[in-house]
Amino acid sequence: MDLWHEFHGPNAAYVLELYERYRNDPNAVDERTRALFASWTPPAAPRPDGAGEVVTPDITKVVGAVNLAQSIREYGHLAAQLDPLGSEPPGDPSLLPETHGITEDDLHNLPASLVGGPVAARTNTAYEAIAQLREIYSSTIGYDFDHLRIPEEREWLRDAVESGDYRPELDDEFCRALLDRLTQVETFELFLQRSFPTKYRFSIEGLDMMVPLLDEVIANAAENDVSNLILGMAHRGRLNILAHIMQKPYEMILAEFKDPLRIQELQQAIGWTQGDVKYHMGTRRAYETDNMRSLCVTVPPNPSHLELINPVVEGMARAAGTLANRGGEPVFNPDLTLPILIHGDAAFPGQGIVAETLNLSQLAGYWTGGTIHVIANNQLGFTTGPNEGRSTLYASDLAKGFKIPIVHVNADDPVACIEVARIAYAYLARFGKDFLIDLIGYRRYGHNELDEPGFTQPLLYQRIRQHPTVRKLWADELIANGVVTEDEANAMIEHYNRTLQSILDSLEDRVEELAEPLPEPPPPGEARRAETGVSAERLRAINDALRQFPKGFTFFSSRLENTLRARRDALESETPAIDWATAEELAFATILEDGIPIRLTGQDTERGTFSQRHAVLHDAKTGEEFIPLQALPQAKAAFEIRNSPLSEIATLGFEYGYNVQEPGRLVIWEAQYGDFINGAQSIIDEFIFSAREKWGQTPSLVLLLPHGWEGAGPDHSSGRLERFLQLAAKTNARIANPTTAAQYFHLLRRQAELLNTDPLPLVVMTPKSLLRHPAVASSLDDLANGRWQPVIDDAGVEADQVRRLVLCSGKFYYDLATSEYREQHPEVALVRVEQLYPFPVDELREAIGRYTALDEIVWAQEEPKNMGAWEYMSWRLERLIENRLPVNYVGRRRSSSPAEGSLSAHKANQAMIVEYAFRWKFER
Repeated sequence: MDLWHEFHGPNAAYVLELYERYRNDPNAVDERTRALFASWTPPAAPRPDGAGEVVTPDITKVVGAVNLAQSIREYGHLAAQLDPLGSEPPGDPSLLPETHGITEDDLHNLPASLVGGPVAARTNTAYEAIAQLREIYSSTIGYDFDHLRIPEEREWLRDAVESGDYRPELDDEFCRALLDRLTQVETFELFLQRSFPTKYRFSIEGLDMMVPLLDEVIANAAENDVSNLILGMAHRGRLNILAHIMQKPYEMILAEFKDPLRIQELQQAIGWTQGDVKYHMGTRRAYETDNMRSLCVTVPPNPSHLELINPVVEGMARAAGTLANRGGEPVFNPDLTLPILIHGDAAFPGQGIVAETLNLSQLAGYWTGGTIHVIANNQLGFTTGPNEGRSTLYASDLAKGFKIPIVHVNADDPVACIEVARIAYAYLARFGKDFLIDLIGYRRYGHNELDEPGFTQPLLYQRIRQHPTVRKLWADELIANGVVTEDEANAMIEHYNRTLQSILDSLEDRVEELAEPLPEPPPPGEARRAETGVSAERLRAINDALRQFPKGFTFFSSRLENTLRARRDALESETPAIDWATAEELAFATILEDGIPIRLTGQDTERGTFSQRHAVLHDAKTGEEFIPLQALPQAKAAFEIRNSPLSEIATLGFEYGYNVQEPGRLVIWEAQYGDFINGAQSIIDEFIFSAREKWGQTPSLVLLLPHGWEGAGPDHSSGRLERFLQLAAKTNARIANPTTAAQYFHLLRRQAELLNTDPLPLVVMTPKSLLRHPAVASSLDDLANGRWQPVIDDAGVEADQVRRLVLCSGKFYYDLATSEYREQHPEVALVRVEQLYPFPVDELREAIGRYTALDEIVWAQEEPKNMGAWEYMSWRLERLIENRLPVNYVGRRRSSSPAEGSLSAHKANQAMIVEYAFRWKFER
């Protein structure tokens, strides 16, 4: 065995130390090692004068040279000139020969083979090899791989970096094309600044190489037959990316600058959108490859909460690569899709959603085949410097915890940026894992172009104002090398300036034709027309199929087996016996039979927080999983169910992205408890509820939020119904609090039926204690011949005797209906409002109209008065009845906390509000 070629770096040094022990005392090493060393000699160094070979060198010098080489590979980035503005790199003592007990002269007397890797093959002495390593690892690229743990990945990266195979050939064609691209980028920004000096644009200047870098990645993706590339974009440089990567016509961008009010008026006239600012907008582009395959490149719209787009992009990528048009488990093909995320240098370490999204990257239900991350590193937040914004040396250090390779690159070195882009894509294609490029530049102006950065960073901006642009630096280099003349370089600028000016001059009478068309609103009444019943024959056939378990399957307990078999028998019961979980499973099964794929994820969703679902069964002897809905023979589409990590904001963002990418699939996310939705409020506000009006997107994501007051305390009672109702406007969602298994069945089926005709997000306040409550159970006939009822009237009273009409929703209905006061007060009717939004005007009017002797209407809820549905319902009810009757409130008092922390206090308050609903005398 050639030990020198088997071991490198610290391992080689360790071999040499063992060899030194062996030389001093052969018995100091084990027998096998003695046998290896008996026929092996460390590599010798040539004499400086070339007159033959010297004897074996001093082992301490050899070890020192090996360790120096390894230190440069691991920490050379600390001496790299990464800052275009010329700040001093931090350096590190391990990069100096003397730290390892050697001198530069010693390196002349040692062989290059000590260093190992591709550089050893190109050099003769360790001195030459070390010089090459310094040039590679400590120039304008900083390779930051020391945190990687898998040897294969480390070795591949070392060879990729040191071989030079990914460095572009600097022929005239490449150099001119790069200059032309940088001229496009820079001229566009300068033209906008000159033409619209009072408008925000969040320019790319200082990070211009982001465009050619993305060009390179997209070209590689196209060559490798990627079908969908999803690009999550920050504000910084977004307009330039839209213009030059996405090829959004200059006319449209300039029109948005020139007459944004007219554009918005036109959009409102043809649709129902308020629109959004230009640096939030997205677009799509078909990228035609040489082999005539089409790569769809998408920049989704995103709000100023920039890093929120991270999980959305990942979800879109996952959906784009997933085949779900057949029964069983969906199949994900990572070769079909590529996500790219552009991060801010202040936001990457500062925003928790970044870490949450990185945590998804290697999880089975969320893996996308790897993501290329680019930190658009201005070296500055809004006005906050790195020493105030992070506790790490680099903005990228968070990624080390996820074992993601990191490369820092000086944004003023165009060739280095292209090389890094090529390595990033090649690594991702090889290992299916994320790669991070820390593109270090600067920000030419303030946070926006009207902001004065000198107020807070006067010295920094003195340097920036004196610093030439990357386009100028590259042009000067090409002129010096005779690739272009100065006149040719200037002609490029003049060409693009003329083009832009000509377009701007032509816009005066063209604003109308440049307003982007928006989706047509759905036809009215679509939801009411949805037929959700399923024939009894079909339900029985599906139920029979769900009864089948694998031969020899061992249940964890007889209790679990009996529970599942009892569900299967529920359809044949003479009394209503179909509970919540059974209705859900049947709804899912019929939707799959209709050919609609389902993705259900959430916190402990496979089993269900309350042990109600058991959608994934585990063999008690083998541990193997069995998923009945994936084994369903009638299914024409795939079923996917996943336990999500303990995250709300990233996982919900992921599911939103999956949903908008593949709107024909039923996508559902479930919280462990409804109040956990708090952790995803930004995704709800910025995407789920507002994307329709801002961007014309039509999400149909379903949220299942366990909700109800059972004395569990403040944190596990409320799904924050009031917050969803506050966000509801212009028919942007459906919000329901159903009370029977059949209602839930029809609600899910209606959502699936409307995916292609009237898609809206659906928020369901699901029960906890009611999951097994006998009163919630439904019959086979309820599923077969029923439909979704927005309002359920009281069938147990004489309408003409009713003086008080109590309207309520959800679990509180059963607290009222089963109380002792129910029979004592025949003058009180209980009507359930199952659909809170859209407000069921016609159904409520019809229900109220039955009670001709009413004195009052009461809205009863278990939530505090400032929560729940009261403030949403009160004025709507008054308007509905035209103030003919008083509308009163029963429920808990206003509170800053959703519920009591004491079970006894809960019971006392609950009993009181139940009594008040029937007996309280309201003052007139």
